[in-house]
Amino acid sequence: MPLQNRVDPFGAIHAAPERGLFMGNRGIIHDPETRTLLKKRWALHAWIICVCDFGDVRREPMGRNRRRDDQSGAKAGWTELFFLDEVTALAAGHRPCFFCQRERARDFVGRFGEAFGITEPRAPQVDKRLHKERLAAGGKPPVVAADELAGLPDGTMVDGGGNAYALRRGKALRWSFAGYCGAQDFNDLAHRPLRLLTPPTAIGVLRRGYEPVWHPSAKA
Repeated sequence: MPLQNRVDPFGAIHAAPERGLFMGNRGIIHDPETRTLLKKRWALHAWIICVCDFGDVRREPMGRNRRRDDQSGAKAGWTELFFLDEVTALAAGHRPCFFCQRERARDFVGRFGEAFGITEPRAPQVDKRLHKERLAAGGKPPVVAADELAGLPDGTMVDGGGNAYALRRGKALRWSFAGYCGAQDFNDLAHRPLRLLTPPTAIGVLRRGYEPVWHPSAKA
C-alpha cells in the first residue's frame, strides 16, 4: 500500500503510488511507528520544495530519519511529501529549499522582493505571506474569470470545478498524479467556476520571470 505522502495542487495529501519529480516537507506531521499522518497537516510555516536526490542521503519515507542520542532517543525526521513537479508544489503553497536548492531558492526570494517592492527580501517573509494564502491552511483562493486566464503567467494553476489545470502557452492542462493531459483552450473553461490555486505571492514571483520545473507530460 502506498504511503499517504503525495500532494495535489489543492495542498491535500493523498496515498498514491506515483512519486513525481520533487520532494518537500512541512515539518514533522507523521507517526514513525505506524508511518501514517497525524491529524495536523503542517508543523511550521516554511513549506519547502526539495530535490529527490541530494548527495548520498538516503531516507526512509515517513520513518525515523533523525539521529539517535542518549537523551531523546530516535526521533522522527521531517515528513517526506512528494509532488508531480514544481508547478504543483507552488500551487500547494510550497517554495524552494535553501539547503538542497540554494540557487533556485535565492532566485525565488529575489524575484519575490522585486514583485512586492521589498529591498532585502527574506524567506520568512515569503513563508508568512504564503501561509495566509494557502488553500490547505485556510486561505481563500480568489475567483478568476476565463477571460482573465490569458493575463496570468505560465505555471499558474486554477481550480475548474474540482479539477486542477495548469496554464501553459495559452492552454489549460488538466492535472493528475500521473501527469498532465487534455490541453484545453481557456474559453473551454468559461462555463466552470474558476479559482486560483497558486497563491498570489507565488504568482507574483512567476510574473517576475521565475521558471518552475514542469513534468515532461506538460510538453507532450
